Amino acid sequence: MVLQKALLGGGCFWCLDAVFREVNGVTSVVSGYAGGARPNPTYEQICTGATGHAEVVELTFDGDLISFRELLGIFFAIHDPTTLNRQGNDIGTQYRSVIFYGDAEQEEIAREVVAALESGRIFAAPVVTEISPAPVFWPAEAYHQNYFALHPAQGYCQIVIAPKLAKFRQKFLR
Repeated sequence: MVLQKALLGGGCFWCLDAVFREVNGVTSVVSGYAGGARPNPTYEQICTGATGHAEVVELTFDGDLISFRELLGIFFAIHDPTTLNRQGNDIGTQYRSVIFYGDAEQEEIAREVVAALESGRIFAAPVVTEISPAPVFWPAEAYHQNYFALHPAQGYCQIVIAPKLAKFRQKFLR
């Protein structure tokens, strides 16, 4: 087992959390904040957009079972990387599309994947996903962890997360 970390932001962390918990090879998913200047931010502070942090998930994964490149394939399939600081009705820098790489190999893979998406014209608009070195990761409050599984009937879960999860399951869990 070769455990590695990935730090990804693609809108609300509840969506990414729900999907990546179902990925074979992902051993841990922690929702949190990264990329801003404020130490130990709270959800309320993040929501203002003034902290500079993005909502992210920290993934621990077994590199023998799934590669970083494969994780990025899932990441780009479940969010819109062409909208700057926005995913659907979630608007602000905290909802930006971002890959925080942990080492030179992850940076190279992230740039290759984005270049392939661009050259293949996979999206109608340019990919605006930020690719930056991994900053300090701040875990979110306990009530944000595994949110979808704990609140499946909640409105946001039904309207936003459930369709993303269904799309993921259809495309990747056959």
